[in-house]
Amino acid sequence: MKLVYVLNGPNLSRLGTREPDVYGAETFADLAELCRETGRELGLSVEVRQTDDEAEMVGWLHEAADGKIPVVLNPAAFTHYSYALRDAIAQRTAPLVEVHISNPAAREEFRHTSVVAAVATGTIAGFGLTSYVLALRAVADAG
Repeated sequence: MKLVYVLNGPNLSRLGTREPDVYGAETFADLAELCRETGRELGLSVEVRQTDDEAEMVGWLHEAADGKIPVVLNPAAFTHYSYALRDAIAQRTAPLVEVHISNPAAREEFRHTSVVAAVATGTIAGFGLTSYVLALRAVADAG
């Protein structure tokens, strides 16, 4: 079974309590289970991680690149300013899909720019937790 990392950035551990009008009522545990279940359906082994630490996220991206492991990534706030993350993603050796629960383009101006999008395989945003399901399907289809 192909291993896929689902990596989540800052504040995503707070799903369910953080701005439910924007991010929904589902918890991070709900998200992790949805990703694992979707992975099983697609023949993928899904490892879900979350960090509020930029350096830890960069390390996970290096690990994925070294292992040729596909990634579904919600960079969260790192999306808009982390050139360190962008540079780590540029080293990828397998598909990497950027995901967002909300649609950043429909939110505050500072959220309209993603510094990581140009080095991702693709971006899926605005479909709630279904964004992750769509991203995992894209990874599975990529082979």
